[in-house]
Amino acid sequence: MRIQLVPDTGRHEFLDLPWRTPLEEWDPALLTVVDRGISRHVVRFVERGGGLYALKEINDRLAHKEYRLLRSLRREGLPAVEGVGVVSDRPGLDAILITRHLDYSLPYRLMLASRPVAEVRDRLPTALADLLVRLHLTGFFWGDCSLSNTLFARDAGALAAYVVDVETAEHHDQLTEGQRSYDLDIAQENLIGEFYDLSAELGDEELGDPEEMASTVRGEYERLWEDLTAEEEFDVDEPARLVQRLERLNDRGFDVEEVELDATPSGYRLRVRPQVVEPGHHRRRLQRLTGLDAQENQARRLLEDIGAYRESLEAAGQQPVSDAAVAGRWLTEVFEPAVASVPSELRGKRAAAELYHELLDHRWHLSQLEGRDVPIDEAIASYLGTVLTELPDERIAIVRPSDIPR
Repeated sequence: MRIQLVPDTGRHEFLDLPWRTPLEEWDPALLTVVDRGISRHVVRFVERGGGLYALKEINDRLAHKEYRLLRSLRREGLPAVEGVGVVSDRPGLDAILITRHLDYSLPYRLMLASRPVAEVRDRLPTALADLLVRLHLTGFFWGDCSLSNTLFARDAGALAAYVVDVETAEHHDQLTEGQRSYDLDIAQENLIGEFYDLSAELGDEELGDPEEMASTVRGEYERLWEDLTAEEEFDVDEPARLVQRLERLNDRGFDVEEVELDATPSGYRLRVRPQVVEPGHHRRRLQRLTGLDAQENQARRLLEDIGAYRESLEAAGQQPVSDAAVAGRWLTEVFEPAVASVPSELRGKRAAAELYHELLDHRWHLSQLEGRDVPIDEAIASYLGTVLTELPDERIAIVRPSDIPR
């Protein structure tokens, strides 16, 4: 037997697990049961070193392939679960792929159950489309895009999607138009089937037409891909068009490392190559300024709040030295005290950046309702007492031990 493992705190504890026993026969006392999507393989969860890990029993070749691909995705900063290790050469048994559970993420069925269906329904297509675009920009062919192979995390009023299963995936330098189209065809077919299943559970009036839902994902994908890669012509006297195009891409969370400008008789033709488009514009800026790791829309919202904090300092006659200095003061004087005010037993309900976003929303609604600028301390007390306490825990969606599949 061989264990290939990415070293980290607590992972030496994996050595004590009964790897020579089929996964479905493991003692339930070793397991943590987590709500998850549908899988064609045996999947179990264990807690080790303060982290939660998924174990999937799968043949050796696919286990090593999936491990390499997940590691590659993470190195490139793409939204995917972390590949932690592979246990192979188990006598008479398939290998086991180990991945780390993504905190504050949920499978689509649990996401639909945890808030109004209409809100999730309207945000799922955009999240899936954004994920596929990000993968395709880097030459990643998924081969099995589906709701079941995806986890969703809250992102300041939107959803962020993460890849979970990459058994059928391939990584190329660049995808051809045929490969992109084929991947979209597979995604659309998978999603139609899953949306029909959901429609049977929830009713058509809740979910809408399954085929239309799947088509919406493809339509959102095509619109974003066009925005990122389409050629654009502009006259010599319209130089601002280049800046406007780049600003639009920044607003959608993408940075462009390089553009090509070809001279034409009347001006220029602007071309953006997919290989030089990098997602995560706001996330990177927030991390540079504060060290905080957040989803893209969360980062945008926090950066807006840092901007408002700068304006308040200037209004008080305190001229900031730099953006980093402002961000540092905001972090220690505003963000950290707000998050620290949440009792420990409630902190598993929302990631810190999402919690702060919801707090800002709550404060704004209170101010509108009461016709005054509600102080932050008052807004925090109201949010904790009337909103957060009523929400389910989402850091890890654990189900009852009696529900452990046999």
